[in-house]
Amino acid sequence: MKLFKTLLPAAALIALPVMGMAQEAEAAAPTMDEVGPYIFTTLLFLMAGFLVFFMAAGFAMLEAGLVRSKNVAMQLTKNIALFSIAAIMYWLIGFNTMYPGDFNGFFAIGGQTVLDAVGVSAADAALDYASVGSDFFFQLVFVAATASIVSGAVAERIKLWPFLAFVVVLTGLMYPISGSWQWGGGWLSEMGFSDFAGSTVVHSVGGWAALAGVIVLGPRIGKYKDGRVNPIPGSNLALATLGTFILWLGWFGFNGGSQLAMGTVGDVSDVSRIFANTNMAAAAGSVTALILTQILYKKVDLTMVLNGALAGLVSITAEPLAPTLFGALWIGAVGGVIVVFAIPFLDKLKIDDVVGAIPVHLFAGIWGTIAVIFYGDASLMTQLTGIVAYGVFTFVGSLILWFILKATMGIRVSEEEEINGLDMAELGMEAYPEFSKG
Repeated sequence: MKLFKTLLPAAALIALPVMGMAQEAEAAAPTMDEVGPYIFTTLLFLMAGFLVFFMAAGFAMLEAGLVRSKNVAMQLTKNIALFSIAAIMYWLIGFNTMYPGDFNGFFAIGGQTVLDAVGVSAADAALDYASVGSDFFFQLVFVAATASIVSGAVAERIKLWPFLAFVVVLTGLMYPISGSWQWGGGWLSEMGFSDFAGSTVVHSVGGWAALAGVIVLGPRIGKYKDGRVNPIPGSNLALATLGTFILWLGWFGFNGGSQLAMGTVGDVSDVSRIFANTNMAAAAGSVTALILTQILYKKVDLTMVLNGALAGLVSITAEPLAPTLFGALWIGAVGGVIVVFAIPFLDKLKIDDVVGAIPVHLFAGIWGTIAVIFYGDASLMTQLTGIVAYGVFTFVGSLILWFILKATMGIRVSEEEEINGLDMAELGMEAYPEFSKG
């Protein structure tokens, strides 16, 4: 006991510097107020990114359901391949091309994406935003959605490898360059153009690229004959409906994640507001198409109802935060009207869009971008400038690229291969082999 009493003061003297160092370290450590926004915004990007990634399955199911059974395996192959190519190209040059730092010119080709260091400390992290990995992943799933739009429109007559070559350029260069004009702090952003989650930056870009593709490809055999439009029913409306619901679900991440922050009460509340408006617009687009097809055709057209929901979603994407629920309702309803009238309009022009991607993503995307003026701060002239800039750049660039691919590789399968189906012609396998003839 005497020895213990003798050693105790000495131990206390040794412990004092250690305690002091611990207190200094604790004082130097970032508080939750400092790291909280970084942590929660990173979490928002990851959760929203997972939802938008699931949209790849939605596009695949929608397209598989709306093409004929002899082309289903081809559509599924294109969708998984395009997502994978987009992931590689966006890492290689796309992300840093779209977000070039302080550069504010027309475009600057970026280099490879570099993630934060393993176990990065709070002192070395960009606490004013989110982790590089979460930001990169969230933006990546958007570019893949753009390529999926093209896939559905050019279905049932395009060769696999020329299509994938187009995806390489679209996801690696075209989309990131035009995206930098708005989301990368470029000239359109400086002008005051507003596109919250991508009615134009994502959806109309996919629509313009798809329009150029179907023009160069031409319509499917038998679609337009003797002055008539011959409907070509899809193989599985159950799959198409499932795909639509998956896209609807993914859109909560698409629009909600575009709040780009979840570190405050206001941010979280705004994300919930975006969710509610997104859902309302989809519902309104669907119901509008439901009623209109009953009035016009005396029967409801399920494919129109599905595309009506998607058009409502595209319409609200340019500004899902500011409108009231009623505002979201009427904006989405106009999207539903656009689809019902635009699909037969394209048929009159003999523009064969297999899944209705151009009315949904291009026409409704243009409408949604204009609708921003009713609730946002942007002017009509500024919004129209952005619409025209994206249209000219993407449509002309895509048209040139499609013609180059047509001249070098050939983009359309032969008449015999188209009649027999792309599953066997391009892949040598079928999605439904038990039901094939012969």
